[in-house]
Amino acid sequence: MSLYSKRGVSAQKEEVHAATKNLDKGLYPKAFCKIYSDVLCYDDNWVNLMHADGAGTKSILAYLYWKETGDISVWKGIAQDAIVMNLDDLLCVGIYDNLIFSSTIDRNKNIIPAEVLDVLINAHQAFFDDMKKHGVHITYMGGETADVGDVVRTIAVNGTMTARWPKNKLVTNENIKPGNVIVGLAGFGKADYEMEYNSGIGSNGLTSARHDVLNKYYAEHFKESYDPSLDEEVVYIGEHRLTDEVEVTYNNSRKKITVGKLILSPTRSFAPVIKKILEEKFEAVNGLIHCSGGGQTKCLKYVPDNVRIVKDNLFEAPEIFQLIQKASHADDREMYQVFNMGTRMEIYTNEKDADHMISISKSFGVDAQVIGRVDECEKQELVILKNGTTLIF
Repeated sequence: MSLYSKRGVSAQKEEVHAATKNLDKGLYPKAFCKIYSDVLCYDDNWVNLMHADGAGTKSILAYLYWKETGDISVWKGIAQDAIVMNLDDLLCVGIYDNLIFSSTIDRNKNIIPAEVLDVLINAHQAFFDDMKKHGVHITYMGGETADVGDVVRTIAVNGTMTARWPKNKLVTNENIKPGNVIVGLAGFGKADYEMEYNSGIGSNGLTSARHDVLNKYYAEHFKESYDPSLDEEVVYIGEHRLTDEVEVTYNNSRKKITVGKLILSPTRSFAPVIKKILEEKFEAVNGLIHCSGGGQTKCLKYVPDNVRIVKDNLFEAPEIFQLIQKASHADDREMYQVFNMGTRMEIYTNEKDADHMISISKSFGVDAQVIGRVDECEKQELVILKNGTTLIF
């Protein structure tokens, strides 16, 4: 059993998928988000979507960092994580504007004071104001903030995003086909619309990252930060404190940054990039996949059944993932199943249109390259070639 499983989490969410297997899959079963007919205005030319997600256990890392350093601004990133995990999923069905967001924050009031709530709530609006500058309009409708100390040990930051969208502007992944190439967008580096270097960690796999990288100091001083039923052999088994410095490559030079800053980098939104690509090259976008839960294997749930996805030119995994792999001793197979490994958005398109999409992405300071292709196959298959190893899923 992997360390990830021993900690009570699953990268593939097998139990969730089993519980929901009999639910209606919506109008387009391969679409990244469930799409329904327009029940708000009953217009056959429009559809409705509602999506729920959140920052996950990354909020625990923010809690530890705040308690250790006193830097309350770290919670701004958690607000962004909860928003982007919704927004960038909706991007994958072609939606990039006129969205509605409602936040859900559950806290243990004895642990999380009002000052943290203030930072979180205002950070939501600040992110929406920033996206508006790029033509992505999101209305903040408030939400629910509950004091539920009997339910959560620290805090859970989640949200729901809703949209009404024209049916003829949807990306449903049904057009993914042999001969397509895959343009990958990097989640690391510094986009023009970001304030500082982003490690690319996103908001998935943080339970593993937290316990594998951080040391027993956190188990001894912050028992509220983990499930007490876990075996001590899987709790905070790493070498680092959040304040330890490591080196990363940035702008062709080496730069020192703390482990805390790396592991808490806010999840980058690709909304400005995808908006422009869809406005200029909508007909050439055959599919979109957000490499979130399930990492580089996420695509298997959304591509057609008769294709082989070959990823043979992924970005070199940035330092945060190298740090996690060294600490956990996880093999490449587990790493690519749990983490995005630096490539967090995939665009399935025609070879002739790939360069233009890459150019658009780079114009925003977001690195992009062709990371693979789609081949014909009798059964669905994913092949990842990396570090001289072939991984088949």
